[in-house]
Amino acid sequence: MGAWALLLPLLVATAQAQVCSVSNTYFEVPENANQSEPLADIYAPEGQQVTLGPSSTPLAFRIQGTQLFLNVTPDYEKHTTLQAQLECRRGDTVVTLLRVFVLVLDINDNAPVFPFVTKVENVSEDTKVNTIVVPETKLEAHDPDKSDILFYTLQEVTPGASNFFSLVGTNLPALRLDRSLDFYRCQNMTFQLLVWDTEEQNVAPSHTATATVILEVQPADLRPPWFLPCAYSDSYVCIQAEYHGAVPTGHTLQGPLTLRPGPIYAVDGDWGINQRILYSIVSGEYDGTFAIDADSGNLTMTGVVRSPKTFTLLVKGEQADHARYSVTRVTIEARNANGSLLQFPESRYRGTVALGSGAGIPVRDAASPSQPLRIWAWDPEFPDLDSATTYRITNNTNFRMDGETVVTAALLADEGVFYAEVEATNTVTASGATTVAEIQVLEGEAPTPTGEPPGDPGDGSAAGGGAFCHSQGSAFPEAGTLGAEAGGASSRATTAEAPRPPGPSQGSSTTRSGWSTGPHPPSGTTLRPPASSTPGRPPSVGTGTSLPPASPSGGSTQTLKPGTSQPMSPGPSGAPQPSGTPTPQNRSSTAGDSKPGVSHTEDQRFSTMEMAALGGVLGALLVLTLIALLILVHKHYGHRFKCCSGKAQVRPRGPGGSRQDRDRGRERQGQRKTRR
Repeated sequence: MGAWALLLPLLVATAQAQVCSVSNTYFEVPENANQSEPLADIYAPEGQQVTLGPSSTPLAFRIQGTQLFLNVTPDYEKHTTLQAQLECRRGDTVVTLLRVFVLVLDINDNAPVFPFVTKVENVSEDTKVNTIVVPETKLEAHDPDKSDILFYTLQEVTPGASNFFSLVGTNLPALRLDRSLDFYRCQNMTFQLLVWDTEEQNVAPSHTATATVILEVQPADLRPPWFLPCAYSDSYVCIQAEYHGAVPTGHTLQGPLTLRPGPIYAVDGDWGINQRILYSIVSGEYDGTFAIDADSGNLTMTGVVRSPKTFTLLVKGEQADHARYSVTRVTIEARNANGSLLQFPESRYRGTVALGSGAGIPVRDAASPSQPLRIWAWDPEFPDLDSATTYRITNNTNFRMDGETVVTAALLADEGVFYAEVEATNTVTASGATTVAEIQVLEGEAPTPTGEPPGDPGDGSAAGGGAFCHSQGSAFPEAGTLGAEAGGASSRATTAEAPRPPGPSQGSSTTRSGWSTGPHPPSGTTLRPPASSTPGRPPSVGTGTSLPPASPSGGSTQTLKPGTSQPMSPGPSGAPQPSGTPTPQNRSSTAGDSKPGVSHTEDQRFSTMEMAALGGVLGALLVLTLIALLILVHKHYGHRFKCCSGKAQVRPRGPGGSRQDRDRGRERQGQRKTRR
């Protein structure tokens, strides 16, 4: 047995020398490792050659001498296993076939990758809470490192967005809705989606990737039409308007009726969808006297009311897709027109004109020299009849009325101040009123008549257009905002506002300022009419919208939207108007230069002499005040000044004073006796 043990290694070596073999057939190599050492040694008998067979991984190995080398840097993402097929040949005959396997070990050397840079997804406003709005398959990243587990984090870019959406899990990047959406508060939300290929972010190696996710909230049809102006509104509810108006008995008004707080006007409560609204009268005992335009909501008369009575109409505003509708009440009171009275907004109007002006030259408004002087009256009970008012000057042949504009009637050869009484008469109600125009003829270059005097604002000749000025509204309108109180807000003709659909008409192109009674949807925005050529005309009632009157010809033009807040001017007496009483405004021909709400009586101009006299009086009062102040100070604090100023006097010592004083007294007495 011992002899065989000694012979066995010799027999194995002899057998190996007769067949091909390799030192090792299985290896493990980490990816990205640069393997410069030989993988295995190859043993081949004499007369045989070793080559790489066709089953070998292409270009992965090479045979150099009697050693097998790895010819590439291993990459787990390309090949998890490399195979070398070794063929031992004697001539063209394969004698021995050997296989060597190299297992590539995966390491974390690749960053995860999102299949998108920015993903935009739409989410309906009425999506239920806990709904998966974006599934995992649309958001997950891919990591070429097969063994890596990915960890996700969602970071808000839009403030507060994380209150609405979250990830289902750290390893599950599906997006879930956590809170009810409101299109009018937040219309889009942006997030950053981050992914790591390690659970701990501060370990090495660790890789990360980022993508942007934008969620756009789509409006849902949740709200019915809203009749404006709302007494109160937020994102979900509107306490909508009821409309009131008055018509004269015995007359048929040609244009749309003037109502308060504004024209019949409804908008889709879901203004993000903004369905067109159709109007109809669904009930009411009106005997066919009234009709409503299905598109604009304008209410017109189709017959005459013979006696005073009250009509109550139920008007429906329905979406064009017939999905939702609302109903409101319209009350029309037929009254006897004989007792109504015209009113002028001002008791005195002031204008200027150049000396030497010929006939047909418009008088300029003293408060706004770029505008012609317009004088007009209105009927607080029947504003629809304002177009039936005529004007004339009764006591001055130098001037005449051209509609509502004061123009010259003759050559002005004298400089000075002229007074003209303007009389207004309503041809329907036979009511009248008068006011005074104070016109100052000043020396200056006389203008040349254009050949066509300015027309009445109702004929469309006024400049100014009527174009809307739009700007992007806030994406987050505040709910519950109340509108400006009547007369308390300044004119907002240039304020940027959210786009709005065309509004209804309250008359012709002449715009009259109104009052806002509440918010308009969406909450936090305002409806307003286009800039008019003649702002400042009074509304028909105390609150509401811009109310243009019907033109003298009885026609009407583009409808205007409610909700414009305008300042109010004092009445003819200058006293404040009672609550709920409509108060007219000043009016001019161009919206850009007009100053609605500025009274002529308030816009005074002072001369140099008047200012000098005022300064002298104020200076005298100041001197008297200073003198009185000095007397008071001396009276109360004079003794303190005496004791604190001058040289201090030495008091005598004892009842007889000092010895030197007594000696001096004796010498003086002796001198007096000697003189005697």
